[in-house]
Amino acid sequence: MRILLTGSKGQVGSALVPALAPLGAVSALDRQGLDLLDLNAIRTAIQRVKPDVIVNAAAYTAVDRAEREEDIALAVNFKAVEGLAREARSIDALLIHFSTDYVFDGERPVPYVETDLPNPLSVYGRSKLAGERAIAASGCRHFIFRTSWVYGPAGRNFLQAILATAKTKPELRVVDDQRGAPTSSLAIAAAVARILAAPELLQQESGLYHLSAAGETTWYGFAKGILSMKGLQTAVTPISSAEYGAPARRPKNSLLDNSKIGATFGIALPGWRQGMAAVLAAIH
Repeated sequence: MRILLTGSKGQVGSALVPALAPLGAVSALDRQGLDLLDLNAIRTAIQRVKPDVIVNAAAYTAVDRAEREEDIALAVNFKAVEGLAREARSIDALLIHFSTDYVFDGERPVPYVETDLPNPLSVYGRSKLAGERAIAASGCRHFIFRTSWVYGPAGRNFLQAILATAKTKPELRVVDDQRGAPTSSLAIAAAVARILAAPELLQQESGLYHLSAAGETTWYGFAKGILSMKGLQTAVTPISSAEYGAPARRPKNSLLDNSKIGATFGIALPGWRQGMAAVLAAIH
């Protein structure tokens, strides 16, 4: 199997590199290896590698900065994805792509299913939804995995920020009115590798699937869990989203229903605490 992986040095991409390695020849490209703002570069890379599978782990994920960099967010999360899908169809490659809970407005009181109507609150959410729709419209074979609150051993993320800040500040103020399931990049990579390793799973129909950790918490609860597991005594104070004052609005409920991916692929990610423990173990 020939696999083309984009975003190989990002949170999910860096976890996918070792997870995909046993499956075949992996061409792992980072931002320097493939400029997603250059549609010709995308075409050239795919025609050169001629992959059986394209795994797009590259994305513009700076949620707040996207509010003032809408053009760049759309270029990476929509136009580049549209280009990848077009090229995937031209060579009959399977495209695996990652999306986000931020396509929803968070007003639903229960976990979201794949057929719920998206209503993103932010530029980032709108750009990711546009990417989803571009893939579906392209006619390429695809699996789109929506995930939530992603973190991992590599890259900038909430877990890394909490650990760094706890070393320099006596108190952390963390939002406690947003619910979600922190999802480890290691668990996401393991799930994707399992699907690609099983021929019968690869024959499933193209579609959209929710893929997030089991359980739920808030950002405050996540922060408390991180510090507790590391044995750190830094005080944590719960605050509201309004008090935090981020430029981009976030959904109050980011929980995703994972029933479909369980029924289709037999996959269920570990609970968020178990995922957190694995990431903390990988860091040291």
